[in-house]
Amino acid sequence: MSTAAVSIRWRERAGGLFPGVLASGVVAVAATFLGEHYGAPVLLFALLLGMAMNFLSSGSPCVPGIEFTARQVLRWGVALLGLRITFDQVAALGWGPVAMVVVSVALTIGLSMLVARWMGFQSLFGLLSGGATAICGASAAMALSAALPNHPLKERATLFTVIGVSALSTVCMVFYPMLARWLGLDTTAAGVFIGGTIHDVAQVVGAGYSLSPEAGDAATLVKLMRVAMLLPVILFASAITRLRGGDDTGVRPPLLPWFAVAFAVLLAVNSLGWVPAPVLQWGNEASRWCLVAAIAAIGMKTHIKQLAEVGIKPVLLMVGETAFLAVLVLGLWRYVLG
Repeated sequence: MSTAAVSIRWRERAGGLFPGVLASGVVAVAATFLGEHYGAPVLLFALLLGMAMNFLSSGSPCVPGIEFTARQVLRWGVALLGLRITFDQVAALGWGPVAMVVVSVALTIGLSMLVARWMGFQSLFGLLSGGATAICGASAAMALSAALPNHPLKERATLFTVIGVSALSTVCMVFYPMLARWLGLDTTAAGVFIGGTIHDVAQVVGAGYSLSPEAGDAATLVKLMRVAMLLPVILFASAITRLRGGDDTGVRPPLLPWFAVAFAVLLAVNSLGWVPAPVLQWGNEASRWCLVAAIAAIGMKTHIKQLAEVGIKPVLLMVGETAFLAVLVLGLWRYVLG
């Protein structure tokens, strides 16, 4: 195939994707504006606005671009998350918080998978919701969704998880600082508790620094360690997908998805100090925009009626996961590692 033919083919593909990508981008901009002015999670706004534009996902020129944004742009955003942390930040926590984070993430996800199966769901829904609860909220839900096998109900499960984890994270941001004061936790313990339990990074920062600068610093460092757990959990999800023979297309995925490899490479490069500050800032912003646009696209593909059909069981599962994580972190820090 000649260079000219290849160029024409790529222009045609880009032209086909443009309307849907543009629609997702417009929703991302609107969600960011609302999030910045009203203090609510941007991803939640993107999801709700996307669902309001569901009509674009049926028989419109936007369909290919919406599909592309929901899959490929999502993976770009996950890969760029590697620029958020460094090995030095993880090492600065010391062995106690690191051990607490590893144990709490593993136990929360493991128990969630067992309880999800007991409640009549696929165990992968427990992995999705438990991973979102234990790691970094909506971002983890999106990353794990990208690694799990395709399934007719996967997008609905992802949407419900994003809604649930965002709502619970906001509630925790309000009540956990009051709980830390009521329990008489010192500055370090309060920061570790908040950083080890609240789902989304923004809510951790808000809750931690509402107590004191020292508590905010501790909470942020613990939260970064939880974010670092995203890589091994993505690899675990990818291994499950391979063991199950791939997705609904029958394609067996690689053991290491490209976005997981990119996440690890960017983390390593950032840890070595090779990333200039402007590039680092650009990468973090690009990651955020990719994730916001992707959740907007997933919202466009979902009918509100589908979410209404999930029932009370998933709600109880996610509330239970949140409560279990809080009790586990508090117990490990106060009676084992603190």
